[in-house]
Amino acid sequence: MTAVLGPTNTGKTHYAIERMVAHGTGVIGLPLRLLAREVYTRVVEKVGVQNVALVTGEEKISPPTARFSVCTVEAMPRETGAAFVAIDEVQLAGDLERGHIFTDRILHLRGRDETLLLGADTMRPILQQLLPGITVVERPRLSHLIYAGQKKITRLPQRSAIVAFSADEVYAIAELIRRQRGGAAVVLGALSPRTRNSQVALYQAGDVEYLVATDAIGMGLNLDVDHVAFAQDRKFDGYQFRNLNPAELGQVAGRAGRHVRDGTFGVTGQVHPFDEELAQRIEAHEFENVRVLQWRSKELDFSSIQSLRASLERPPSAEGLTRALPAVDQQALEHLTRYPEIIDLATNPQRVEKLWETCALPDYRRITPAQHADLISTLFSDLVRYGTVNEQFLAEQVQRADRTDGEIDTLSARIAQIRTWTYVSNRPGWLADPTHWQEKTREIEDRLSDALHERLTKRFVDRRTSVLMKRLRENAMLEAEISVNGDVFVEGHHVGQLSGFRFTPISGADGSDAKAIQTASQKALALEFEARAARLHAAGNSDLAISADGLIRWLGDPVARLAGSEHVMRPRVILLADEQLTGNAREHVAARVERFVNHHISMVLKPLDDLSRAEDLQGLAKGLAFQLVENLGVLFRRDVTEEVKSLDQDARASMRRYGVRFGAYHIFVPALLKPAPAELITLLWALKNDGLEKPGYGDLIPVLAAGRTSVVTDPGFERTFYKLAGFRFLGKRAVRIDILERLADIIRPLLQWKPGQANRPEGAYDGRRFTTTTAMLSILGATLEDMEEILKGLGYRADAVTAEDAAAHLATQDASTTPAAETSGEEVADKADHDDADSTSEEAASVAPAAEEKPAVEPAAAEASAAEPAEAAEPVEPKPVLLWRLGGRNDNHRQARGAGERRGGDRQQQGNRRQGGGEAAEGNRGESRDGKRHERGRDAGKPNQARGDRNEQRGDRQDRGDRKDRNDRKDRNDRNNNRNGSQPLRFEAKPPRKEKPIDPDSPFAKLAALKEQMKK
Repeated sequence: MTAVLGPTNTGKTHYAIERMVAHGTGVIGLPLRLLAREVYTRVVEKVGVQNVALVTGEEKISPPTARFSVCTVEAMPRETGAAFVAIDEVQLAGDLERGHIFTDRILHLRGRDETLLLGADTMRPILQQLLPGITVVERPRLSHLIYAGQKKITRLPQRSAIVAFSADEVYAIAELIRRQRGGAAVVLGALSPRTRNSQVALYQAGDVEYLVATDAIGMGLNLDVDHVAFAQDRKFDGYQFRNLNPAELGQVAGRAGRHVRDGTFGVTGQVHPFDEELAQRIEAHEFENVRVLQWRSKELDFSSIQSLRASLERPPSAEGLTRALPAVDQQALEHLTRYPEIIDLATNPQRVEKLWETCALPDYRRITPAQHADLISTLFSDLVRYGTVNEQFLAEQVQRADRTDGEIDTLSARIAQIRTWTYVSNRPGWLADPTHWQEKTREIEDRLSDALHERLTKRFVDRRTSVLMKRLRENAMLEAEISVNGDVFVEGHHVGQLSGFRFTPISGADGSDAKAIQTASQKALALEFEARAARLHAAGNSDLAISADGLIRWLGDPVARLAGSEHVMRPRVILLADEQLTGNAREHVAARVERFVNHHISMVLKPLDDLSRAEDLQGLAKGLAFQLVENLGVLFRRDVTEEVKSLDQDARASMRRYGVRFGAYHIFVPALLKPAPAELITLLWALKNDGLEKPGYGDLIPVLAAGRTSVVTDPGFERTFYKLAGFRFLGKRAVRIDILERLADIIRPLLQWKPGQANRPEGAYDGRRFTTTTAMLSILGATLEDMEEILKGLGYRADAVTAEDAAAHLATQDASTTPAAETSGEEVADKADHDDADSTSEEAASVAPAAEEKPAVEPAAAEASAAEPAEAAEPVEPKPVLLWRLGGRNDNHRQARGAGERRGGDRQQQGNRRQGGGEAAEGNRGESRDGKRHERGRDAGKPNQARGDRNEQRGDRQDRGDRKDRNDRKDRNDRNNNRNGSQPLRFEAKPPRKEKPIDPDSPFAKLAALKEQMKK
């Protein structure tokens, strides 16, 4: 018998393989199934697969002609006739959990010609004591082991193994390395041998530069490791948490270095540096000798359960041996002796021996001893009662594990479960059809192991970075290419995305090798940038678009963005391109994008562009056009009252030809009240006023596109966005501008009608007040409450009367009607001079039919009266009828005191409070002086002059009701003065104002001409 002793990396296992194949037959025992697999592969390479058997607790490959057996130590036969026997890692005989098995093989298993014991030099004294005459051969380490101190995990050199002693810590370290260095392989004792082999192969092939493992790597695995770093120096040994002793640290640290290449070891930032003495002992492999070996009697008494327990408790007879602590099988037996059904079954030596054989089932699942004992009890009961394990029960357990979905922990648990049934299927005589179940469980375990390897690789390995790093180590030129979708590949691995003229590397491209990867990428990008610049320069306008966020996109990719400038219609263009786009290529791209932006704005906002370039507009018309362009197509009429009054008909006609409409409340361009122009207008304003992030940006365009005529306002929105989208902000509701002008067209005839005239329009009341009608509610899409807010926002004020009084008044009016005077052609033509009549005849006609069929009383009053019979038991007071009129100075003063900005139509309503008037009253202020002159003219008895003045003042017809209120009050004051004996003052009227020429394009001029033809 020979003991070959020495530190790691001395070639002991290689020596044993060479000695075994030199004999005709042989058996070698190894501490791990993983290592047994590795040695089996090496022996097969030497003598052929038909000559080698692999025997473990979970796997058995036994060719009929096999001459050599590679086993785990637990699976080694008790006796053998083989010429050669070798036992590896004999120092594990001192292990508290498995040591008694190694001790038994060391003491009793011998080869016919040669026996080798392989292990650490610390075993020399105890082996010489227990095996007198043994020959000890020392083998020196082939390379040096050097302590490298403490380093952070992210600063560890390549080809490092980081060692921890819990699965959670291993996974956490592997995740950190993946983020920082591209990835790591993972090796844990809980992994199946197939999974561990795959992970080791991943590391050995150089796909990853780091290995994160438990101390399982210290048991003879041949790894290409240059540095071992301890991330922990405490472990749980099955009984308690304790510090690793120097020999255990040396066993793991010795994995560093391969053959004659030196290795280093150290600690990470989470562990205190080793003291100098410990580091020197590990470097010199000087550790305390193993003093005792774990031992358990193999001479067992199966006459009864109690006899078996007593024989297991027997103490060793030789010095240097100590009775081992109860292992998993003995713990299970202790639990089973408390089960009455087990005691009833184990009634003879054969059954007691079968019970002990069943207790040898390994606890792969790491469950509690009681749970493990329950499973053994089920198996033993089947073996005793039926001779074999119930296959229906076995099938259910196997099927439960036959799933490859789930994450790492789930798959690990299933592998542990299937390993249990793999062990059962390989026990002789336990199953009726062992071959079927061996193949079935092996197939499932392999499939689960492959899935686990895939999950581990996917979670802890960045394949792209790892492969690129491997190529860089080989000093190879990296090949880069760009797909049609802009994906940039280096050596076939995705490294970034090219969008337009900007390259964005994907996450994980940082690190020591990022510069080389970026260089390879830029080489391909330089040529691609020039090609893209040429394609963009020749692209049509349909390939470019401006998005709502101000980005200019070419075939979907952003190539530039817009920024505000001094001129709202001429935003600046800023290229979005990397520095690699230079020279003529960059100039061509910039010029093409600017041309597109200018063309797009001029086409979508053509009316504004035409107005800004109009050369036939002069004087006030040109100034008004400039204001209209600056305000992006909408002006509040009250803001330009004087300018509009001063425009002659020729100037107005010239502006109408550019699509400008003079409404009662606004000067605007109807063609811009569409989604596309409104969206672009909103963007241009936002660029100039830093409004892209303001609340409400872009939220009103969908409302406009949906055809909504009014919308409930959001107090959090920037109010200007309502105007830009074509809406007028009127308190709680915003109404589309063109709809407000249609509302003015409906209200106008109600205020023009005079008591005594025939064909009273729906909603007309007394010539200066009106009621809301169904037509008004219909075009606004609003309720009666909304209508009140809208009319108040427009400057109207309401007088409340009862429904009975309103009905009586209207009945009186209808009874006293006289035939309406025929309007002469001259009077119709004269109306063409009024701006408020600048609405199209089509819009007026669309409302008129509905107005003729509706009752004269306000809809709210009708609804209230109709509801009375249904609620006769509880009378409800009818709602009053609101009579609307243009608000005067005193009305607005009262409203300003009580309501403030809440009653306003927009921000400028606060100014109306100070100035004493609403929107219509503001027009009234503009003509108050003319109103006095009209009063003097009427009092002087000059009706023709007064009519001329009235025609002139109809430039804002909404003021007419207000002046009528003041004139009525003045007449009442004059009558009071007459009763008091005083006479009103009289003034001479000014000379008649020169008539303005009639706009031949006006619809009223055409109507007057048509009536003239009919008279003829």
